[in-house]
Amino acid sequence: MPIRRQFLLGVVGALAFPGLVRAQAATDSRLGERAFGHPDAKATVTEFFSLTCTHCAAFQREVMPKITAELIDTGRLRFLYRDFPLDQVALTAAMVARALPPERYEAFISALFASQDRWAFAPEGGNSTEALAKMAALAGMPRPVFDATIADDKLKQAILAGQQQAETQYHIDSTPSFLCNGKTRSGEMGYGEFVQFISGAAG
Repeated sequence: MPIRRQFLLGVVGALAFPGLVRAQAATDSRLGERAFGHPDAKATVTEFFSLTCTHCAAFQREVMPKITAELIDTGRLRFLYRDFPLDQVALTAAMVARALPPERYEAFISALFASQDRWAFAPEGGNSTEALAKMAALAGMPRPVFDATIADDKLKQAILAGQQQAETQYHIDSTPSFLCNGKTRSGEMGYGEFVQFISGAAG
């Protein structure tokens, strides 16, 4: 899924506060790694994803369960999620996900992907923010915390700065994109293709 040009203009604003973003990242637990699997696993894969990306949703629904069972739970793989929001709705959802306790993160984004058509692409007259608020409430986030989170400009700028870093450092320009041992691949993959990717990157 290509990045939306208008949304990228907002990323530039994040670069106006580099010192602020670095300082917040060092002290704000919301900006810590969201990684799963044994720290000493032989391979680490980073997925750059957007919560409004239909290809990311399909990968999470159809491929991640097998990756979890056969690679992560067996200690062979460490999996790291990195925000790469393609639009304002995805950015808001990423902010909410990061504001939840880390142990609820994976379950929450999995729930968002599973119900993506109901909250991310609200029917005409619908409200994606209200739909997201209901999802957050089910995950244990009170409405005042939700409202404060989506209004938190420092958190927003930090996520956008991370996105800009991914573009600059790894040339990420679409979702889902995967990074392993310095090698990248973009686009949705089946389980076999995913295994081939990490095997090739390791070699």
